Amino acid sequence: MEPMHTHISHQYNAELEDIRSKVLQMGGLVEHQIEQALRALTSGDTLLGEAVIMNDAKVNQLDVTIDEECNHIIARRQPAASDLRLVMAVIKTITDLERIGDEAEKIARMAVKLAQEERPKNNYAEIGALGSHVRDMVHEALDAFARMDIEAAVKTAHEDRKIDQKYDGVMRQMITFMMEDPRTITRALDVIWAARALERIGDHARNICEYIVYFVKGKDVRHTTLEQIERDILGREDKNTR
Repeated sequence: MEPMHTHISHQYNAELEDIRSKVLQMGGLVEHQIEQALRALTSGDTLLGEAVIMNDAKVNQLDVTIDEECNHIIARRQPAASDLRLVMAVIKTITDLERIGDEAEKIARMAVKLAQEERPKNNYAEIGALGSHVRDMVHEALDAFARMDIEAAVKTAHEDRKIDQKYDGVMRQMITFMMEDPRTITRALDVIWAARALERIGDHARNICEYIVYFVKGKDVRHTTLEQIERDILGREDKNTR
C-alpha cells in the first residue's frame, strides 16, 4: 500500500502546485492587460485598447478554470490546515485578479473613447505616472504570492496609500482643468474614470497581500490596519519611521 499512498501524495502536491502556477499565469496576463491599457490610453492607440477589451475573456476563463480546480480539490481531497488555507487564498486571489482585469478593461474603454478627442500636450502623463505605480504594485504583490513572503506582502500593501495620494492629486488636477476651461469637462471626466479604475486596482493588489498573510499565518487581516498587521504578525513595535 505504501507506493499507492506515495503516488496519491505526490499527485495531491502536484494539484496544489498546479493551481498556484495557474494563479501566477493569470496574474501575468492581468499585468499585461494593465500595461497594454495604459499604453493605449497614453498613446491614443484605439486598436490596442480594443485588443485589451477582447482579451478580458481570457482572464475570465482562467478565473473559472482555477475556481473549478479548487472546488475539485476541496471535494476530493478534503484539505485541512495549511492546504485548505492555500486553496482558500487562491480562490480569493483569483477573484481580485479577475476584478483587476475588469478595471484594466475599463481603462481600455476610456482609451478608445479618449482617442477620438483632442489630446492634451502631456499625453495624459498624470495617468501614466499613476498607472506605472499601480502596475508595479500588482507585480510586487504577485511576486510575494509566488514566494508566500509576508514581509514583502506587507511592504507592498503600504504602496496602496501612495497610490491613493496620487489618485487624489489627479482628481484635484482634473477638477482644476474643468473649472478653468469647461471645454475640457468631457475629457477630464474620462480621465477621472481611468484614474478611479487604477485606484481600485491598487485596492485589489492590497487584498492579495492580505491573503498571503492569511495563508502563512492563518489570520484574517482584511479589516486590520497595516500598523496592526506589522505589530501583531511581524512583531514590529516602533513605527515612527513610517
